[in-house]
Amino acid sequence: MFRKMFLAASIAALATGAGAQTSSKQEADPDKLAAALVKQMTPDERNLLLHGFFSRPNAINKLPQIGAPFAAGYTPGIARLGIPQLAESDASLGVAWINGRRARDATALPSSMALAATWDLKIAYAGSAAIAQDARASGLNVLLAGGVDLTREPRNGRNFEYLGEDPLLAGMLAGETIRAIQDQHVMSTVKHFALNAQETQKNNIGVDISEAAARESDLLAFEIAIERGDPGAVMCAYNHFNGPFACASDFLLNKVLKQDWKYPGFVMSDWGANHATADALAGLDRESGEEFDAQIFFGAPLQALDGKDSAYTARITDMNRRILRSMIASHLFDDPPKIATPDIARGEAAGRAEAAAGTVLLKNNGILPLLKTAKRIAVIGGYANLGVMSGGGSSQVAPQSGPALVVPTTFAGDDWQAVVLHPGSPVRAIAARAPGAQVTFDTGAYPAFAAARAKGADVAIVFVTQWTTEARDVPDLSLPEAQDALIAAVTAANPRTIVVLETGGPVLMPWLDKTAAVLEAWYPGIKGADAIADILFGDVNPSGRLPITFPASLEQTPRPKLDGLFDFDGRTHVNYDIEGSDVGYRWYDRKGLTPLFPFGFGLSYTSFRYDDLKLRSEGNTIHASFTVTNTGNRQGRDTPQVYVTARGKTKGQRLIGWGNVELAPGASSKVTVDTDPRLLADWSTPRQRWQVPAGRYDVTVNASATAAVLNDATGLEARLLPP
Repeated sequence: MFRKMFLAASIAALATGAGAQTSSKQEADPDKLAAALVKQMTPDERNLLLHGFFSRPNAINKLPQIGAPFAAGYTPGIARLGIPQLAESDASLGVAWINGRRARDATALPSSMALAATWDLKIAYAGSAAIAQDARASGLNVLLAGGVDLTREPRNGRNFEYLGEDPLLAGMLAGETIRAIQDQHVMSTVKHFALNAQETQKNNIGVDISEAAARESDLLAFEIAIERGDPGAVMCAYNHFNGPFACASDFLLNKVLKQDWKYPGFVMSDWGANHATADALAGLDRESGEEFDAQIFFGAPLQALDGKDSAYTARITDMNRRILRSMIASHLFDDPPKIATPDIARGEAAGRAEAAAGTVLLKNNGILPLLKTAKRIAVIGGYANLGVMSGGGSSQVAPQSGPALVVPTTFAGDDWQAVVLHPGSPVRAIAARAPGAQVTFDTGAYPAFAAARAKGADVAIVFVTQWTTEARDVPDLSLPEAQDALIAAVTAANPRTIVVLETGGPVLMPWLDKTAAVLEAWYPGIKGADAIADILFGDVNPSGRLPITFPASLEQTPRPKLDGLFDFDGRTHVNYDIEGSDVGYRWYDRKGLTPLFPFGFGLSYTSFRYDDLKLRSEGNTIHASFTVTNTGNRQGRDTPQVYVTARGKTKGQRLIGWGNVELAPGASSKVTVDTDPRLLADWSTPRQRWQVPAGRYDVTVNASATAAVLNDATGLEARLLPP
């Protein structure tokens, strides 16, 4: 109540001070309210919001003896001014788990890569709205969500937290998750700004890339996400960007973000990514996890400059204003979170829908969907008797019932990179759908024994896992722990073998030709077991489409050798100008390479036909429309994709849109795509503008990046897009 009264008083004071009547819109202007608050701050209060600590009891920090919640980041409020505390939590996949204590019955969503495989904005919104409500029920008001770094490196240990390799797909989905979170009056970030595409030695990775290539790829993903979601904060990354650290990059933070994009919110560091007090002048507004830095740079050292150095004094005023305006705009003042019982059913329903829609059917020789009259089903490997795999690190979520299994990866008491399985046994879910079958399970520890168990079964289902984690890349794309050998042995014994992959990203499949079917389930979250069984038995028609390319070998990638993976002696430069803006499928198209599975690929239990492509050019953009028809005998969901393949004299493939259609057998639907002009343009560094080239534009409608079904062409005049 006090906070609401203070806001009302601030509005009145602001209007009075202006000496004029203000509209209701002006009265609610978070920038004006924030500026009014900053003017009332004491010197000590001007420093308080600029740094936060990691609120958990451990060897580094004995908190929370001051009553702080368990949180990834915490800053006390300023009661005198009615300013609430900042209680921050990791984030994109649910309210994260620290020492098993932080979340109150949190929803564990599928991985962000699984979400990206849905290509569905409505599903993105539903899941993120649910976890934001979980955050509020835990007393938290900031989610460190919105991971949107593109998948430049398929071995990146954190790919599972991101949304694939295309800037439009990743940016749109990230923006929708941010919008969903903030609609629940929880502030969201977008992260990690920018080019944080590797995890091993991430503080020592020096990214080298031209401005044009960055603007047309990773930075465009951030720009789209920010435009759609309007996040309260941007979290800068650990890596160096063309020289300085990303959190000390004047180009990224001041030039691109605040000047060119006119971003009104604040920039927070990642934990341990602030390296100097001078980072404030480069555009950093808040030091996060202060105890992880060499010193608290934005504490006493920054405060000592306030009022003594005009540049720092102006920045400290601006830093506070930006933080407060985001807190006001996100309703942290007028609608604070309250400890409550979260809506578990809502979260689990959203998680199950996301897991099912994100599961990608990569191969099917007709064995799927399984008949529920099967008599003998052998399930093998992947801890399928216990639960489903999840990714490691700061995003780790422990759902209501706790983990199904925790496997330490270090001898530390606080093993933040432990392997965690979410509860929900795929074996039990399979058995529930085939009550008349004899369902057996083998761990797969001994391939020969597993093969013998599979030999007499009507069908064998092999679950395999690839655990990935923050702070550690994988050395290659093979399945760990000899699981490739396990699949080879089982498929040799029983050709009716289905492989279910639970991975953080792409893997190689030397056994692919021997299998009857392959499902990519990613990290499927709290209801993953049920979602997988739904797909296997046809209760849900698979509709996932790959958001990343699966290479046929590492030699196809821009960097077959992973820079810095085994070099622990200082700075490692990574040349992203090799592929430039041609990330993922665009690289394969440019080089004429045939991947194992292309971007956008995914099979269904029904079939679809595309017809009647019509193009219309208008000003800076192209409008495309076409018809999709379900030509099979099952209801199904399809994701037709629209690409531009030539722009004037420039050849090269770019995704410019897609549709989501759910169709009954025989039904048709019209899909319309309106192209963002930036996807048709090139970034002109000399002009500092987007430039649309003149000439013919070839457009295709595809089932995947490599499967064009319809094509047509139109023309555009050369134009500079407005700044």
